[in-house]
Amino acid sequence: MRVFLDTNVLVSALATRGICADVLQVVVAEHILIVSETVLGEFRRVLRDKLAVPVATVESAEAFLRRQGLVIERAPALGIEVRDPDDVAVLEQAIAGEAHMLVTGDRDLLEIDEDIPVRIVSPRGLWEALRS
Repeated sequence: MRVFLDTNVLVSALATRGICADVLQVVVAEHILIVSETVLGEFRRVLRDKLAVPVATVESAEAFLRRQGLVIERAPALGIEVRDPDDVAVLEQAIAGEAHMLVTGDRDLLEIDEDIPVRIVSPRGLWEALRS
Protein backbone atom coordinates (compact mmCIF):
# COMPACT_ATOMS: atom_id res chain seq x y z
CA MET A 1 0.00 0.00 0.00
CA ARG A 2 1.19 3.54 -0.76
CA VAL A 3 0.91 5.69 2.38
CA PHE A 4 1.41 9.47 2.50
CA LEU A 5 2.31 10.76 5.96
CA ASP A 6 1.51 14.39 6.77
CA THR A 7 3.84 16.68 8.72
CA ASN A 8 2.07 16.30 12.06
CA VAL A 9 2.36 12.52 11.89
CA LEU A 10 6.06 12.62 10.99
CA VAL A 11 6.89 15.15 13.72
CA SER A 12 5.00 13.11 16.30
CA ALA A 13 6.66 9.91 15.09
CA LEU A 14 10.12 11.34 15.57
CA ALA A 15 9.51 13.49 18.65
CA THR A 16 7.48 11.12 20.83
CA ARG A 17 6.66 7.49 21.41
CA GLY A 18 3.22 6.30 20.47
CA ILE A 19 0.92 5.49 17.61
CA CYS A 20 2.63 7.83 15.11
CA ALA A 21 6.03 6.23 15.75
CA ASP A 22 4.44 2.80 15.33
CA VAL A 23 2.72 3.89 12.11
CA LEU A 24 5.97 5.23 10.63
CA GLN A 25 7.81 2.03 11.52
CA VAL A 26 5.15 -0.22 9.95
CA VAL A 27 4.83 1.92 6.83
CA VAL A 28 8.59 1.93 6.25
CA ALA A 29 8.87 -1.82 6.88
CA GLU A 30 5.81 -3.09 5.05
CA HIS A 31 4.49 -0.43 2.65
CA ILE A 32 5.58 2.41 0.39
CA LEU A 33 6.14 5.66 2.27
CA ILE A 34 5.24 8.79 0.35
CA VAL A 35 6.21 12.28 1.47
CA SER A 36 6.46 15.58 -0.35
CA GLU A 37 8.81 18.53 -0.52
CA THR A 38 6.06 20.62 1.09
CA VAL A 39 5.79 18.23 4.03
CA LEU A 40 9.56 17.89 4.39
CA GLY A 41 9.97 21.67 4.44
CA GLU A 42 7.35 22.04 7.14
CA PHE A 43 8.85 19.06 9.00
CA ARG A 44 12.26 20.79 9.10
CA ARG A 45 10.73 24.08 10.22
CA VAL A 46 8.66 22.54 13.03
CA LEU A 47 11.52 20.45 14.39
CA ARG A 48 13.97 23.34 14.25
CA ASP A 49 11.84 26.33 15.20
CA LYS A 50 9.10 24.94 17.43
CA LEU A 51 10.82 21.98 19.06
CA ALA A 52 14.41 23.31 19.03
CA VAL A 53 15.79 20.04 17.67
CA PRO A 54 19.49 20.35 16.79
CA VAL A 55 20.18 20.94 13.09
CA ALA A 56 22.22 17.74 12.75
CA THR A 57 19.30 15.69 14.11
CA VAL A 58 16.84 17.42 11.78
CA GLU A 59 19.09 16.73 8.80
CA SER A 60 19.49 13.09 9.82
CA ALA A 61 15.73 12.63 10.19
CA GLU A 62 15.06 14.26 6.83
CA ALA A 63 17.73 12.12 5.14
CA PHE A 64 16.10 9.00 6.62
CA LEU A 65 12.69 9.99 5.22
CA ARG A 66 14.18 10.74 1.80
CA ARG A 67 15.97 7.35 1.73
CA GLN A 68 12.94 5.39 2.89
CA GLY A 69 10.24 7.21 0.97
CA LEU A 70 9.17 8.38 -2.42
CA VAL A 71 9.38 12.18 -2.45
CA ILE A 72 6.81 14.08 -4.50
CA GLU A 73 8.27 17.38 -5.66
CA ARG A 74 5.15 19.03 -7.02
CA ALA A 75 1.68 18.19 -8.15
CA PRO A 76 -0.86 19.58 -10.57
CA ALA A 77 -3.60 21.79 -9.17
CA LEU A 78 -6.83 19.82 -8.84
CA GLY A 79 -9.24 22.53 -7.75
CA ILE A 80 -10.18 20.76 -4.53
CA GLU A 81 -11.81 22.92 -1.87
CA VAL A 82 -10.33 22.68 1.64
CA ARG A 83 -11.02 24.99 4.60
CA ASP A 84 -7.31 25.66 5.12
CA PRO A 85 -5.69 26.65 1.81
CA ASP A 86 -2.28 25.43 3.10
CA ASP A 87 -3.66 21.88 3.09
CA VAL A 88 -4.45 21.93 -0.63
CA ALA A 89 -0.82 21.29 -1.65
CA VAL A 90 -0.55 18.35 0.75
CA LEU A 91 -3.72 16.78 -0.62
CA GLU A 92 -2.66 17.35 -4.24
CA GLN A 93 0.76 15.84 -3.56
CA ALA A 94 -0.75 12.78 -1.90
CA ILE A 95 -2.93 12.28 -4.97
CA ALA A 96 0.03 12.87 -7.33
CA GLY A 97 1.96 10.22 -5.40
CA GLU A 98 -0.92 7.82 -5.98
CA ALA A 99 -1.26 7.29 -2.25
CA HIS A 100 -3.93 4.87 -1.13
CA MET A 101 -4.05 6.61 2.25
CA LEU A 102 -3.18 10.08 3.50
CA VAL A 103 -2.47 9.89 7.23
CA THR A 104 -2.95 13.11 9.16
CA GLY A 105 -4.15 14.57 12.42
CA ASP A 106 -5.37 17.71 10.62
CA ARG A 107 -9.13 18.09 11.12
CA ASP A 108 -9.53 20.13 7.94
CA LEU A 109 -8.19 17.23 5.89
CA LEU A 110 -9.97 14.54 7.91
CA GLU A 111 -13.33 16.25 7.34
CA ILE A 112 -13.11 16.51 3.54
CA ASP A 113 -16.22 14.99 2.07
CA GLU A 114 -15.45 15.42 -1.64
CA ASP A 115 -14.99 12.37 -3.82
CA ILE A 116 -11.20 12.11 -4.05
CA PRO A 117 -8.91 9.22 -5.03
CA VAL A 118 -7.18 8.94 -1.65
CA ARG A 119 -8.58 7.80 1.68
CA ILE A 120 -7.82 10.27 4.48
CA VAL A 121 -7.38 8.72 7.92
CA SER A 122 -5.96 9.52 11.33
CA PRO A 123 -2.92 7.60 12.56
CA ARG A 124 -5.26 5.42 14.63
CA GLY A 125 -7.45 4.87 11.55
CA LEU A 126 -4.47 3.65 9.55
CA TRP A 127 -3.30 1.44 12.42
CA GLU A 128 -6.73 -0.18 12.67
CA ALA A 129 -6.96 -0.63 8.89
CA LEU A 130 -3.53 -2.28 8.76
CA ARG A 131 -4.25 -4.59 11.67
CA SER A 132 -7.72 -5.72 10.60
